[in-house]
Amino acid sequence: MASGDIVPIELGLTDGDLVTLWAPRWRDGDDEWEAFLGHEDALYGFESVAELAAFIRTDTDNDLVDHPAWKVVVGLSAAELEPEEQHVFDLVGVPELAAGDPDPDTLAELEETLGMVRTIGEVCELDVVTKFFGSHPVLGALPAGVSAFAGREGEELWDQIGNAIAKDWDRVVDAIDSVVHSPEVDADAVAVAEAELLAAEENVVDAEDAADTEDDNDFETVDLDEEDEEEVEETFWHEVGIDPVKIVTSEGTFFTLRCYLDDEPIFLGSGGTITVFTSERALARYLADEHEHDLARVSTYASVQTAAVDGSLEVEVDDENVYVLPGLADDLAEGPKSVDIEQLDLAVELFTDAADYAEDDTVEQSLAKSTPLGWYVSYLLEPDPSRLAPSPPFTAEAESWRALEQAFEARLQKG
Repeated sequence: MASGDIVPIELGLTDGDLVTLWAPRWRDGDDEWEAFLGHEDALYGFESVAELAAFIRTDTDNDLVDHPAWKVVVGLSAAELEPEEQHVFDLVGVPELAAGDPDPDTLAELEETLGMVRTIGEVCELDVVTKFFGSHPVLGALPAGVSAFAGREGEELWDQIGNAIAKDWDRVVDAIDSVVHSPEVDADAVAVAEAELLAAEENVVDAEDAADTEDDNDFETVDLDEEDEEEVEETFWHEVGIDPVKIVTSEGTFFTLRCYLDDEPIFLGSGGTITVFTSERALARYLADEHEHDLARVSTYASVQTAAVDGSLEVEVDDENVYVLPGLADDLAEGPKSVDIEQLDLAVELFTDAADYAEDDTVEQSLAKSTPLGWYVSYLLEPDPSRLAPSPPFTAEAESWRALEQAFEARLQKG
């Protein structure tokens, strides 16, 4: 996680949804800390973002005032304190999640919510929460993803998780309810924050209305010659909707194909394994023969095979489909300034596509913002001037990235 950040979060508790602040682990000298907005044994929660904004602007006696980002947070507008979707944790809804099917979305939400609950238990020293996780090691199966709950044994594993939650979750929520308090907030400060939120909402509406008006009233005359000059030349690969891909790994340079059907990635391969070749020529030779693979069900693939057979096929890789993996882990370990942001973004795309192709959600889970690596990567790929730069060490994040890289390389099979 990006050290030095403070994050607005929403907790779904017995008495309703409350907003508060969470400070993921940050380093102060040789010490490492993690905290929530609160004081001593109390975790502060507020019914509205306006109340949260008013409180942090007027209170100087809480557990976050010594955090390196506290002054930044105090200066944020009320609208900037709205929790993002990935930072909404519905604690009371956990039993319902566990009673449903173990699909990727359910597993991701359940794992992230349980992760936040575990964190609250550790920070607030709640024995009930600590014992819950210690008594139910079966919960450790969640990061394995959908594949862990396939078949009869997987169904039994999912039932065990559901039984564990059904048995003890009420006590977990009760324990957290007991430490959450809503301190009084200055009414005038609340009114100011509410006005900010209203103004922000009106600005959004005004901007949308203005955009609609421009769309309705503005007609631009286009010079046909100019339009022809700017038109991107359609290559064979663009026409068939399939892209040659070049991947540079620790084992060498490989080539393969990928396309998207209904936004779902499909590679040249089968069963989640990606077939790769050490040269463009070797790939073209393979495409000229009959093989069983997932791309064969793409309607335009026949055109690719025909071109490969008659010798007219040229495997040309566009720059946006070149992925260079070596060195990224070392750069992440050195710090944000050492990372090639473009290559990191491309690598995230490649890992995610390969995992989606294999119907494996481990990459999504590893890069979730609730994980150290996910928080670090999001800092790099989603820059926000209100966030402080992460501080070292980044050893754990780099090792997590190496694990993703190794898992991806394990999906590659030389043709």
